[in-house]
Amino acid sequence: MKRVLITGANRGLGLELTRQALERGDLVFATCRRPESATDLHALAGHYPDRLTLVALDVTDEASIRAAHAAVKAATGSLDLLINNAGVYPGAGPEDPENQRLGQFTAEVALQVLRVNAVGPLLVAQAFLDLLRAGTKPRILSLSSGQGSITWKAAGDPYHYSASKATLNMYMRALAAEIGQYGVLSMLVDPGWVRTGMGGTAAAQDPAVAAKGILRLAEQLHDEENGSFVTWKNEFVPW
Repeated sequence: MKRVLITGANRGLGLELTRQALERGDLVFATCRRPESATDLHALAGHYPDRLTLVALDVTDEASIRAAHAAVKAATGSLDLLINNAGVYPGAGPEDPENQRLGQFTAEVALQVLRVNAVGPLLVAQAFLDLLRAGTKPRILSLSSGQGSITWKAAGDPYHYSASKATLNMYMRALAAEIGQYGVLSMLVDPGWVRTGMGGTAAAQDPAVAAKGILRLAEQLHDEENGSFVTWKNEFVPW
């Protein structure tokens, strides 16, 4: 049984990752901003009352991160896997910021996307590093995107989302170089274009398939792959 923390676990790919981790027997800490209204997570908790804990966490709020860490630490002395899944794609969700096209840019929206998609995951990893260092073969998987590849970038829109994922890539690559000495490995994963509220119904990727691949990656990650950027199929993504 692994001890797993998943951010943004109340919907989409985060919810599917939570479901599959529970199905394979893991102890899961599922985080989201408003767990009291996370209907699907509460339904899962009804099936796995002893292995699923809902935790309030806003990755853009440092006080919230500290409180979440305290809640998890009160329940377990270690974590084996942190999945940085929480993120926004401007305009894709009812509460997500819009206006990331040329002629509509504002600093406020740009910084909001960067805080959620890049800075937040770094702060979460930093906060939970003590529990990860106490874990068994601890791993940090951060969900990036092919949109964050400078090599692959061939269109303008989306500016903020692409920039945020490229920033996440650098943060987690730098983190990998530092935390590898503690036995904690960090990997960036492109889950593909997934059929979720963020990805939309036209997306080709089944979230269940993507989630299965992501969880498999955590098991297969070796020391020499620390800091790598791959697809959910474990195929190299150019930076």
